[in-house]
Amino acid sequence: MLSGIEQAKQKWGGAHNAIDNWLTERQMLLVMYCDLAGIPPYQRTSQALPDKSKVADFCELLMDYLSAGHFEVYEQLSNGDSLYDTLSPKISATTDEALKFNDRYAEINDDTNMSDFDNHLSKLGQQLEERFALEDELIGTLHNEHL
Repeated sequence: MLSGIEQAKQKWGGAHNAIDNWLTERQMLLVMYCDLAGIPPYQRTSQALPDKSKVADFCELLMDYLSAGHFEVYEQLSNGDSLYDTLSPKISATTDEALKFNDRYAEINDDTNMSDFDNHLSKLGQQLEERFALEDELIGTLHNEHL
């Protein structure tokens, strides 16, 4: 997924400030995701769960990323485009899953049941991968047609 961000930045970087900022935020989100998941180069000690503050920071960035997409980028790129109308419900489905993750883990405390954290994080990762592909399709097509 990280290599996909670099490709996206090379394709569309500099064309639109909102897209540039959004892709940078996507990259930060993925780095934090890898850290939480223990994906190399990050590692978790044994089966320990990530620090609560890292989870909260990730959730905050996740919400920022989703908001930027819906309220800054999509709005500027849609302009009644039928591709946006086609992809929007699919993107919204991934938003719903991200919101569920955020609701579950944004404000965790010592009493929070974290036994399914890795499963929920993995499911979120799958949703994010799908979302990024849909967003890239939308940005690429609209970039070629409108920007």
